[in-house]
Amino acid sequence: MRRVSRHTQSKGLSVKLKRCLGSSSSSASSPATSSSFSSASSQSSSRSSSSSASQSSFPSNPAASSAPPPPTTTPTIDYPTLLTSPCAHRRAIAHKNGVINAFVAVSAEPDTSHSQRSDGTSPLSESEAKSEEDGNDERPLRGLTIGIKDNIATKAFRTTCSSGILANYTSPFDSTVISLLHTSGADVIGKTNCDEFGMGSMNKYTIHGVVVNPFGVGREGAKEDAPIAGEERSTTTNHEDTARSAGGSSGGSAAAVAAGMCDVALGTDTGGSIRLPASYCGVVGYKPSYGLISRFGVVSYADSLDCVGVLGRDVGVVERVGDVLAKEDNRDPTSAPGEIRDMAREATEKRWGDIESGKRKLRVGVPKEYFPREMGEGVKGRLRKLMKKMMTKGGQNVKGGGIGVEFVPISLPSTPYALSAYYVIASAEASSNLARYDGVRYGVYVKPPRMGLDEMIKAAGGVGVGEGGRSAADVYAYSRSGGFGEEVRKRIVLGSYALSAGAFDNYFLQAQRVRQLVRDDFGRVFGMKDYYHASEYPSPSPSSSSPSQNSPSTHPTLPPTHPNVDVIMHLSSMRTAPRLSEDKDLDSYVQDVLTVPASLARLPALSVPLECVGDEWPLGVSVVGQWGSDGLVFRVGGMVQALEGL
Repeated sequence: MRRVSRHTQSKGLSVKLKRCLGSSSSSASSPATSSSFSSASSQSSSRSSSSSASQSSFPSNPAASSAPPPPTTTPTIDYPTLLTSPCAHRRAIAHKNGVINAFVAVSAEPDTSHSQRSDGTSPLSESEAKSEEDGNDERPLRGLTIGIKDNIATKAFRTTCSSGILANYTSPFDSTVISLLHTSGADVIGKTNCDEFGMGSMNKYTIHGVVVNPFGVGREGAKEDAPIAGEERSTTTNHEDTARSAGGSSGGSAAAVAAGMCDVALGTDTGGSIRLPASYCGVVGYKPSYGLISRFGVVSYADSLDCVGVLGRDVGVVERVGDVLAKEDNRDPTSAPGEIRDMAREATEKRWGDIESGKRKLRVGVPKEYFPREMGEGVKGRLRKLMKKMMTKGGQNVKGGGIGVEFVPISLPSTPYALSAYYVIASAEASSNLARYDGVRYGVYVKPPRMGLDEMIKAAGGVGVGEGGRSAADVYAYSRSGGFGEEVRKRIVLGSYALSAGAFDNYFLQAQRVRQLVRDDFGRVFGMKDYYHASEYPSPSPSSSSPSQNSPSTHPTLPPTHPNVDVIMHLSSMRTAPRLSEDKDLDSYVQDVLTVPASLARLPALSVPLECVGDEWPLGVSVVGQWGSDGLVFRVGGMVQALEGL
């Protein structure tokens, strides 16, 4: 069957895409050449030809960087095949992806012969095959279609991280989370768009093209020119002014779920990259406790912050997928040990049991620092409405009833400094992690132009001169400048400076001190112990000399003045989704101001959409818990979802 470009699928989609993105509907592609990623290059090249029939190629945007464009592939997706697919999600991709641009690769229809797993490569065991034949397949994710963010390694698809430097890379192995999905019976439907290496808040720093928020695009009853919260309605009908951002960096995953292209999508969260797009697109976004879900096979951005998370339309489905993925993994050195997981789970169950039985109320902390003056009154008003519902109806909409809710004003005084500390730490770790992509060992090689004779003579007297008269440093510079996009290059420079001898103490070490202050702030308000950092944070108690305060099995009585909150609640974003036409670079950095503190403290957080009334755009509320209290966060998130009628 003829493969058709996503930009030329139909005249209607082409015109709409042009209006939404403000760019030409035709795409030019540079000639494809081979690339290497360490020793996996030979495996990748042989597999790319054999797997071409099972996945669609991804679109490219060679003009995304001002540097020489790296090798890319033809920007096509096999829409005719998807349109005739019996899978509703694949048909939705064929109909909507030309405008939304959420998916960059799509798998073929999964094998229905019951002889293969959902990855189409590994055979089912005899017992599993018999269970399928008998209709007794009890694999927990059987029937779910799941999209995968493009920075998570997969054997069946390229893993480009939306970067030119990995444009042709196919991993020789599956990441741990992908293996768990296959084993659990999920249908991995494809790879989703994202900001390059996870760096961005609007999903515009990508070789695959910007992601458009599906809310208002082709949705019945939605108004594409609906005003942003706190703003007057726009009178223009130009799509360039009305199309909104899906958020980032997991914007493709959030948009795919919101548009009905898949049941669930995996993303990664470094400083809010799941919760922010979830808020903008009106879906549920879950960032787990750090170390709960394995990062093995996830391309690193900032190791001390990165988490694999889940996005979905329903809290229950997101929790089900999260439970499947939350397994200890010896291949991930940051994976939390099993005994710590067990202690945190037992403490969480006991705490929720007391609340559900009516022994005590659910105490929800509301931090005053999370309502800056830049936040519009309309946005704040939507949170106030939810709080009133929880206080008056909290027990009526939860199975079992009898749950009382008490809101407690709290203060997290280090919050104003968290964003600055985050960007220093994340950029420093990124500059270290991305140093490996030099075009020789890893990544696309960009051949530098040949030097003239005069230049050769001038270049260090001929010492260290290589191909074309260029030094090794020149070769690295051309490959990195050509492969990395502008935003990634900017953060590498910032991180390299922060780690330099002259700036290390004033920037990187200072940022780490601020991070500790942020952790301490959270530790002072939660009633539950932080088991992951148990040696750093003793259990809260009225006396520091208590001999039992460091024992994981004890829960000492808290002083009357202690906030003793179970969870913290705040808005997931400062505003609703910004327009794509807005060109305020600084604004895109401050979008994470509400989500970064939980990332620095390594806490679980769940963004749940608030009810949209009239022409309101989606907005999420975040529920944050102590480390390991993910189950409690899901219980409260389910309460919010029920009260909002979602």
